[in-house]
Amino acid sequence: MNGDANPGESLSASEDKHHYYDDHHSSASDDDSNAVEVTFDPSSPYRRKSSLVHSEATAPRFKNSHLKPSPTQCLVHQFLEGHRRDKPKITHKDHHDPKHEDVTSEVGLDQYVEPKGKPTNQDGYAPVTEPESDVSNEAGQVDEKSWKEAVRIGKLNIDHHEDLNSRLLTKKQLTDMAWGVRELSRRLGMIRLKFQARSIFLLTKVYDHELIPKTRDLAKWLLSKDRDVRYTVYVEESLQKNKDFDAPGLLQELRQEYLDAGHMDSNTPTSTLDNRLRFWAEDMCRRRPHTFDFVITLGGDGTVLYASWLFQRIVPPVLSFSLGSLGFLTKFDFNEYQDILTTAFRDGVTVSLRLRFEGTVMRSQKKRKQLTQGESENVDEQVAHRSRDLIEELIGEEREDEHTHRPDGTYEILNEIVVDRGPNPTMSYTEIFGDDEHFTSVLADGVCVSTPTGSTAYNLAAGGSLCHPENPVMLVTSICPHTLSFRPIILPDTIVLRIGVPYDARTNSWASFDGRERIELYPGDYVTISASRFPFASVQPQGRRSEDWVNSISAKLGWNTRQKQKNEGYRQWDK
Repeated sequence: MNGDANPGESLSASEDKHHYYDDHHSSASDDDSNAVEVTFDPSSPYRRKSSLVHSEATAPRFKNSHLKPSPTQCLVHQFLEGHRRDKPKITHKDHHDPKHEDVTSEVGLDQYVEPKGKPTNQDGYAPVTEPESDVSNEAGQVDEKSWKEAVRIGKLNIDHHEDLNSRLLTKKQLTDMAWGVRELSRRLGMIRLKFQARSIFLLTKVYDHELIPKTRDLAKWLLSKDRDVRYTVYVEESLQKNKDFDAPGLLQELRQEYLDAGHMDSNTPTSTLDNRLRFWAEDMCRRRPHTFDFVITLGGDGTVLYASWLFQRIVPPVLSFSLGSLGFLTKFDFNEYQDILTTAFRDGVTVSLRLRFEGTVMRSQKKRKQLTQGESENVDEQVAHRSRDLIEELIGEEREDEHTHRPDGTYEILNEIVVDRGPNPTMSYTEIFGDDEHFTSVLADGVCVSTPTGSTAYNLAAGGSLCHPENPVMLVTSICPHTLSFRPIILPDTIVLRIGVPYDARTNSWASFDGRERIELYPGDYVTISASRFPFASVQPQGRRSEDWVNSISAKLGWNTRQKQKNEGYRQWDK
């Protein structure tokens, strides 16, 4: 059964042409009146018979579908945004049913919570990041300036601004957001998305001399005359002058191929073909992710993590070929890439939304000097700083005119956030908070907070539990704790976790985000960890995903592997 999920299906032909992105190099699927097609997967184990009834099948709808899409959304995230906005809104003005009385405002679930746990007023809203400054040239998003502006103006309104950090959501909003991502992921797992992908992003390990020729072959195949669609292929800018990739030679080979087939002649400008092979830089991935319709990775799990690191907000659908070591995230065999990609572009793909975490570094600010009579102005600031109480600052009351912490960078991660001792020879001393509660103090080499996807990585090495990637949880595992009783714990993904360094800690700690960015945490600093509003869209092979995950941990980690018990000569005991 086919159902069209194109938001502009009911529009006239003159209106269809307005479905486009501002960037003419971005997704060309928005120019096609039948750009997105949803097909129920006949092999889906979750498929119900009721889904076969055409009259009951409703296509995903998009709010204001007559307008052009946001330039910061890919196909999957348009579904995500449409799923969120199409939730029925209940107007309580004329609602008199006492059984459905909304008491969220009474219990404080609709109040915005600032980083230390203090609700702000609700008079207006302020942008958290400017349209073109939601990411920086460096990794992560520095939001100190916008945070100060938000504090100055007051209430932040999620309904007016799409880039609000998840750590600033109310408990109710965070729960609704997490539920929406899980529900959409469940629905996407039962269907195939067929769309016109034009801009293909290739990612590989540029230092691996065995993978560069494979990347060249894949780029040549995508740019070949035999393709029904004239793709634009983006490769890393370091390959532009790479001798193994040989970009000029590749273009010459393709040009000769087109000439021999009669698709081009000697008068055809060379730019016609040259403009279809482009080169991306990290800044382009962060500022203009909508340029790319589809991502293909060649490597191992580390390459997939790098794709998540590059696309800190919007992540196009990622299809990963297994050319690494373990390969929990790489599901496709590169030897069959031609058949796999042909089927994907022709018949559509099944997408899984993997939970990512949003981690924000919060820096302690010096308190305003409040001198009383008899006190010297030469007060030892260091002593005063170390006498402060982190627990009191994070769960206690805060003065309106003085904030104890400021944000210093936000990162979207797919595997884990680790707070450890770094190069220090002694243990780290950290405090763990959940929402507005103090959980525990930890003396250990560090603490690992993992996503379900990252449960088979550092979390596993630290003694944490294996977790199916579809579970909506946070896994908290200590690293070499100096205690016999710290067991790994599993928390819901609707909680805002904080891990901080006490003011009286002997040494500093270090925060690591997916093993890439490492930031030093000084006494009084902490890291907030919450479910991200931007999941990782991973293309999955056809079949049962749960069975595939169990097979992966069995084959790659030897889970529950032992020699079978012999049955030769066995007989029951005589009674």
